[in-house]
Amino acid sequence: MNRTVITEIFLTGFQNLQDIRFIIIFLCLIVYLSAMTTNLSIILLISNSHYLQSPMFFYLGHLSFSDMLLISNIVPFLVHIILFNGGLVSLKGCITQFFFYGVSATTECLLLTAMSYDRYLAICSPLHYSNIMSPRLCLYIVGFCWSLGFVITLVPVILIQTLWFCGPYIIDHFFCDFGPLLELSCSDVSIVKYEVLFLSGLLTIIPFWFIVVTYGYIFVTIMKITSVTGRQKTFSTCSSHLAVVCTYYGALFAIYVVPRRGYSLNINKVVSLMYSVVTPLFNPIIYGLRNKEIKLAMKSYVLMCRRNCGK
Repeated sequence: MNRTVITEIFLTGFQNLQDIRFIIIFLCLIVYLSAMTTNLSIILLISNSHYLQSPMFFYLGHLSFSDMLLISNIVPFLVHIILFNGGLVSLKGCITQFFFYGVSATTECLLLTAMSYDRYLAICSPLHYSNIMSPRLCLYIVGFCWSLGFVITLVPVILIQTLWFCGPYIIDHFFCDFGPLLELSCSDVSIVKYEVLFLSGLLTIIPFWFIVVTYGYIFVTIMKITSVTGRQKTFSTCSSHLAVVCTYYGALFAIYVVPRRGYSLNINKVVSLMYSVVTPLFNPIIYGLRNKEIKLAMKSYVLMCRRNCGK
């Protein structure tokens, strides 16, 4: 049987949208620039403001960097695909895109877990918080999140490179995700699927339940506060993180957990688009609008800029 080894992959993107492609490109660029600007602003504020030197904001800075990596990996080539009604990418380039997508998504999952532990200590054990959540521990946790995200994503990448890809060379998607990439292989992919299913299961289920348990303790602690004002003030310290967690895992489960039977491929693409493009913009907006410390730091920065400009 003759088999052709494919070296290039054609991503179809969103078909039948040629009449409004420039509108979609414009919206994608607006979202991309807004996400990059807001996340970079968060990082700069955290780096330069004395109001934002707590562990929670240290994790938030890395979460913003992860969002920037995620959206920068997707949007530029997405614009190319929409503009030309599809786009060619080398097989190695496709695997590379999947790698950076996996690293950013995995690291974000772990960072959200670390942030939930930080909120648990701050609310449930406030007297021991500063001793436990030391700057050194924060560095170790962040380093562990990025390192584990890198290693866990590297495993399926290595396994994918051992497969035989013989076509077809077309992926009906707007980026190189794991499932569509495996469909191009003529090798036995069962081992790769089970390996990735095991790793992704550990990476999503364990952190998810860890976050659920920590917030269970947080809610119990908040309910023990007799003052209504005290409850609201305490809950406000973790409401931003909880909103981001709900957004992140909601999109993640909609893409990879909810059964796709009865859903069109275009709906799955739209949900993937919301996760990979809109979520990186949504996260800094949530923290910017709901967090008093960030608002205070932003006002202080604006006042400082006005004073410097007035000199």
